Amino acid sequence: MTGFTQFRSSRRIDTQGQVKYMNIKQDFNWVGNEESFVDQPSTVELGTICIGRYGGSSSAGQYKNEDGCFILTDPEQDWEFLILLDAHTSAESAEMIVETFRQQKDKIRNLLSLSINEAFRSLEHFTLNLFQSEDFLEACQRINGETACLIVSRKGKYCWWFSVGDCLFYLHHPELASLGQYQVNQRHFFEWIGQVNTFNQAVPCFSIGTKELRKGVNHLIMTTDGLVECPGEPYIDPKAIFNEFSHSSNKNGVRKLLKRIQDNNVRDSTTIVSWMVAIEEEATIPSE
Repeated sequence: MTGFTQFRSSRRIDTQGQVKYMNIKQDFNWVGNEESFVDQPSTVELGTICIGRYGGSSSAGQYKNEDGCFILTDPEQDWEFLILLDAHTSAESAEMIVETFRQQKDKIRNLLSLSINEAFRSLEHFTLNLFQSEDFLEACQRINGETACLIVSRKGKYCWWFSVGDCLFYLHHPELASLGQYQVNQRHFFEWIGQVNTFNQAVPCFSIGTKELRKGVNHLIMTTDGLVECPGEPYIDPKAIFNEFSHSSNKNGVRKLLKRIQDNNVRDSTTIVSWMVAIEEEATIPSE
């Protein structure tokens, strides 16, 4: 079943910039073959992070959920590490990646205790070495199916991301929204990890990058493609996604997203991870 490990009470700045204490130094892991949430939208909070899960509508033909999610947080060191997975054929590839990173969680915590620049460089090296290791590649050949994989880590006012496939990573901040910028990564089709594996190619295909957050409240969302490929495409425009949060809490905003796609009889499973970060430092601005 879903893994949910709590550590201790921690200090945190909420979305209104107020300091509060919550038990949020936690681990979270889940794969859809443990609990599918077909016909049953669900939201769970991990400190300031809200995880929304909907397995799709049985009336549209859905009967299983092959998404997955893995999250580590450390508010005292001001970072999050998140993985979102969208598998097909079976959930085995998502399950394998969640378990692989779960076994390495102490290593990940150690890497993210480094300075921001060192932490992100080390994460990139660690991730590529893991996915290209002989043991991992051999394990991929023994499973059914493959998965898209989106990894995001935030430390301080920066985000690092690594993407194979078509999961989506959005960022809302008023300065960026005024310029029409919401999407951080580019969706890439025909990329997977698993039985069909980009890391088995002569040249692996993936995308990677870093993003500076702006001063003020930054709203980050990771989602599988069920949200944007819902019948009627209510959320094909990222602005419509963030509009659901304009007069709602983070949890209620996620609930609105799930209810809308349920009402639209979406078949594909959808997993959403949403959180907000208040940044006090100034961000880069033009010289003139």
